[in-house]
Amino acid sequence: MATPAPPPLKPDPRLFNEDLAPAPERKWGTYSVFALWMSDTHAISNYAFAASLFVLGLPAWEVFLALLAGITIVYWLMNRMGHAGHRTGVPYPVLARASWGVYGANIPALLRAVMAVAWYGIQTWLASTAVVLLAIQVAPGLDAYHHNSFLGLSTLGWVSFMFMWGLQALLLTRGMEFIRKVQDFATGPVVWLVVLALAVYLVVKAGGDISLTRSLTGLSGAEQAHQSLIAVSLTVATFLTLVLNYADFARFTPDHRSYRRGNLIGLPVNFTAFAVVAVLVTAGTISVYGEAIYDPVKVIQKIDNPVVTVVGALSFIVATIGINVVANFVSPAYDFANLAPKYLNFKRGGLITAVLAVVVLPWKLYSSALVIQYFLGGLGAFLGPLVAILLVDYYFIRRGRIDVDALFAADAAGAYHYRKGYNPKAVLAFVPSAAVAAVIALVPAFHAVAPFSWFFGMGVAGGLYHAVSRRGRVAGGAIPDEIIPSQVRAVPADPAPATDEVRVTAAEGS
Repeated sequence: MATPAPPPLKPDPRLFNEDLAPAPERKWGTYSVFALWMSDTHAISNYAFAASLFVLGLPAWEVFLALLAGITIVYWLMNRMGHAGHRTGVPYPVLARASWGVYGANIPALLRAVMAVAWYGIQTWLASTAVVLLAIQVAPGLDAYHHNSFLGLSTLGWVSFMFMWGLQALLLTRGMEFIRKVQDFATGPVVWLVVLALAVYLVVKAGGDISLTRSLTGLSGAEQAHQSLIAVSLTVATFLTLVLNYADFARFTPDHRSYRRGNLIGLPVNFTAFAVVAVLVTAGTISVYGEAIYDPVKVIQKIDNPVVTVVGALSFIVATIGINVVANFVSPAYDFANLAPKYLNFKRGGLITAVLAVVVLPWKLYSSALVIQYFLGGLGAFLGPLVAILLVDYYFIRRGRIDVDALFAADAAGAYHYRKGYNPKAVLAFVPSAAVAAVIALVPAFHAVAPFSWFFGMGVAGGLYHAVSRRGRVAGGAIPDEIIPSQVRAVPADPAPATDEVRVTAAEGS
């Protein structure tokens, strides 16, 4: 006689909606994860970062070595967070409920969301500057609308910004599966074609007279070593935002191999290769134009060809959409949905993100070094502690044993209710570690070690959380690899009887 199926679990509506539930479909294979990283790493900021290290005086081979070391650390961290996201099938703010409490998870979620909103607006504005360039190139008469100012933008600037804003809102609020398809075939590959074309053009133009072995500024060996270590640390710091919410993507992978292989090709391989091309193009500008130009948009303008300008502007518009999808849209869409799941889903959370990105007037944020340093820089110092608490909780306290159904239970007897829905141990570990990281990052006296603030914050938070939580540690043993079964997936927003087939899909998603 067949064993009857267990009754469906009714999750608390204050903690549940369909977008926050364990992933019902898992279509993000190796290529989709690789494309995800192409969309993120092919940003103008990453290009400029690699090129600036070369201009600073590091020989090209040392730039590649430093970036490879940094991105390899990122690769390791992504695989650790990916394991948790894949097995639980839930997004970052829901996964954070295990360590922070079912309501306390809103603390790390909102910190991540605030950063994402600010950078979403900044990236949208940066893309709109390419739209301005494109518009004037196609219709020179539009330049007449680019010399006035309202709240810091010209008429043409506002039109271009709202065009980019509306285009992204239209594309990005169509759901994660649509996002996967866009990035698979557009955002990543397009930029590769443009920068490769730039590299070939400049190498040919320079007659092959490009040096990748000498220091442009004659840095001493000790200073080169110091700058290399800073480059390693800043590479890690740049990606900590995505380490924190990587569960948002890994939850859709069908098996562990998919995210691990996608991470390998997309991070150590692709990121380093992109850096090689960035440095090659920068070295080419020295030979061809007599100066180091590490902004690809300015390189395109130097070529002074209308077709090149149009193609280049379009490609970097696409690139900005790509990085906004990966780094600045998906996370806050889930984070805001987690605040009030009964009323906010992924789409509405995304629309909140988009609206707030206009309200903050991002061009004013970006133009203020003080804001960048003390607001965004200060928040960035919190990322290391947040990552440490999640990973220590998953690997060293619970050893991968997460009760996914309990992540959606708000009653006092729930495994993750703690004290009124908040875990005081997570707060106790976070506050002093975040303070240490912020002081190191922002106080001028610590300028020499400021690029390593995330490392200190992560170490302090991980050590404190492990110390205060050790009594609750699960007994030793191998951390499981199989997807954690959940009955929550069987109960949609409007509860209907669950079927055996749905349960099998949820439990055996790989």
